[in-house]
Amino acid sequence: MLKFTRALLSLIFIFPFALAFANPDFSVIKAQAKLSDDTYLAAESMAEHLQEQGQTLVHQATFVNSQVSYLLSEKDGVQTIAIRGTANLENVMLNLNVSLLPDTKLDIMLHQGFAYAAKAVYKDVKPYLVAGKPIQTTGHSLGGAIAVIVAMYLKMDDYPLTNVVTFGQPKVTNVSGAERFAGLPLTRIVTLQDIVPLVPPLSPLQIQELDIYWHLGEEVILMGNNKFSITSGIKSMLRATKFTSAIPSEQNLTAHKMTTYLGLVNALTKKSTEVPYKMQISLFGFSLE
Repeated sequence: MLKFTRALLSLIFIFPFALAFANPDFSVIKAQAKLSDDTYLAAESMAEHLQEQGQTLVHQATFVNSQVSYLLSEKDGVQTIAIRGTANLENVMLNLNVSLLPDTKLDIMLHQGFAYAAKAVYKDVKPYLVAGKPIQTTGHSLGGAIAVIVAMYLKMDDYPLTNVVTFGQPKVTNVSGAERFAGLPLTRIVTLQDIVPLVPPLSPLQIQELDIYWHLGEEVILMGNNKFSITSGIKSMLRATKFTSAIPSEQNLTAHKMTTYLGLVNALTKKSTEVPYKMQISLFGFSLE
């Protein structure tokens, strides 16, 4: 227990609590939510739906072996790579129980399944990207995880990456990987009852070596009733301490669906209220709020 506590304190010093955040750009989040939702459309109807949003479909592909699917669209000179996720929560939970492996290109540790899929997407999309035009990535669930790694590759290759917005995204790397890509312009949108962003869960054995899965970016928690909270770093990580290994419930499944995210995001306005997120966690009798 003492080793665990020391390791936890070390993480607090490495990733201190953020004191202030910029207000999230709801117009960008709404546009990316719609594109993430569009990835679930049938290929033959995708171009028409995108056109209704002022988007032009540049390319779409589905990889037979992995069933990973993505689209590349363009609007007002901005290119967007949107990657499809999965609505099967139980499969998500099972597929996340894997070890981190090194990625030689990024020089960090990555979830091997996400990295494999991200490499396939990146290799396929590169011939269709226009040099010099801004690029953004987005995705839901596993698609969000892939979108983050694709964004890392884009950043490493000096593409003009402007933002990354994900919905219900699981973790992709560890503490050192998150530190290396701390500058990634990532906003993670989550809901309170969605447990996928909390996995893989915190392990006391891993935390002693500071080799745990760790989120990047700013986390926007959709609270409902036109309210939201913002967290990052250690406070975002500590949400995972509430995670249990129980079988996911119907409530968890509903909270993870892209349609749920889309509804909550579309309800956000400039008058939406930011409220503090209460972890209800203490250490040595002191609150970590």
